[in-house]
Amino acid sequence: MSITLKRAADGQNLIIELKDVALSGKIHIPGDKSISHRALILGAISSGQTTIEGLLLGEDPRSTANCFEAMGVKISPLNAEKVTVEGIGLENLQEPNDVLQAGNSGTTMRLILGILAAQRGKFFTITGDSSLRSRPMSRVIKPLQQMGAAIWARKANTLAPLAISGSKLLPLEYHSPIASAQVKSCLLLAGLAIEGKTTVIEPALSRDHSERMLEAFGAKIERDPIDNIATIIGPASLTGQNVVVPGDISSAAFWLVAACIVEGSQLTIKNVGINPTRTGVLEILQEMGADLSLENERMITREPVADIHVKYSKLKGCEISGAIIPRLIDEIPILAVAAVFAQGTTVIKDAAELRVKESDRLAVIARELTKMGAKITELPDGLEITGSGSLVGTEVESYNDHRIAMSLAIAALGAQKTTTIKGVEAATISYPNFIATLQSVCGMEE
Repeated sequence: MSITLKRAADGQNLIIELKDVALSGKIHIPGDKSISHRALILGAISSGQTTIEGLLLGEDPRSTANCFEAMGVKISPLNAEKVTVEGIGLENLQEPNDVLQAGNSGTTMRLILGILAAQRGKFFTITGDSSLRSRPMSRVIKPLQQMGAAIWARKANTLAPLAISGSKLLPLEYHSPIASAQVKSCLLLAGLAIEGKTTVIEPALSRDHSERMLEAFGAKIERDPIDNIATIIGPASLTGQNVVVPGDISSAAFWLVAACIVEGSQLTIKNVGINPTRTGVLEILQEMGADLSLENERMITREPVADIHVKYSKLKGCEISGAIIPRLIDEIPILAVAAVFAQGTTVIKDAAELRVKESDRLAVIARELTKMGAKITELPDGLEITGSGSLVGTEVESYNDHRIAMSLAIAALGAQKTTTIKGVEAATISYPNFIATLQSVCGMEE
């Protein structure tokens, strides 16, 4: 048995060979990435101090913090214990001296855009890394322009870098063509500065962390989860709060699947956020036959939280499509790994959104798992996976995508022979101590 991290001149490779080892232990996962972003953002534009416990220390929330610091907000050094944000109010953001850097974080760029567009008389530019500069921004630019925003972007207003001249915005009822929490949150944040109602209507319900937290900070929110409608009534004045960030269910998903596919395994994942707009992964794994249960259910800062206990399970294939897709969009790569070890065929549809993430996740997970012997057919909007029950280790590539890197590491736990994952350092974007946790549940020292 071995799990090693080989550092090379061109990056990091994770080398995995696991034999006759069951996973066990209690896992504390990083804070929820979506909630971490929103706590920093709302804390910055509130009046008074916001304290954040359990903040995710990945690169994406750091990008959000860096952007607001560049606009005059004082934020204490980031740590998981306690971060303080000295809010300066919605109208007091300073025009930055340089281009705002969103790094690899689509959430940072898209959510901040709604706030910047309403900063009357101020000018901003924002960019990101090569991956972010290739991801679609028109989905937020177009509705903001309908509200009166002055925004310019590359490729006919579709790609970053972006330039924004803050303007007086008008309320809008927007029928979004996609279910996207980033689009919805961007427009609700823009609505903070607008007299009247700003409404977003979605084809399916996306995650609702923004609505919950906006209410906690004092905004007036109207919600209709049956018809997928969210409305903010502005103008709004927010007040700093104490926020406790639960563990990220997207990070928990890797360990849920790991325990299911490695015989004899049994894990407890502590303090996981189980917001119903995020629990699609639990429902699908249970439909596939996973032996998992929720324990110690409770509410923390308006978010439901529980411990999840999971055991090795004999999985079976299923169909993953329709309204559940927005509730598990980030978990599809690891669910593809689960499907490889399930009996029968799993079909994933309606997931074309994965083609415009940090990588084309449909193409990449299909390509890399196929290298390991998986039977996968790539569909225009999904995957068809015939479970084989086993994989063979080989060299695979993360494509600098954190969820691909971690999904391949879990796949390697069920593979014969040695697997080498190139570019595994991408995992630090959302899960800084992923490798240390992997070593721990396998009974190894760091």
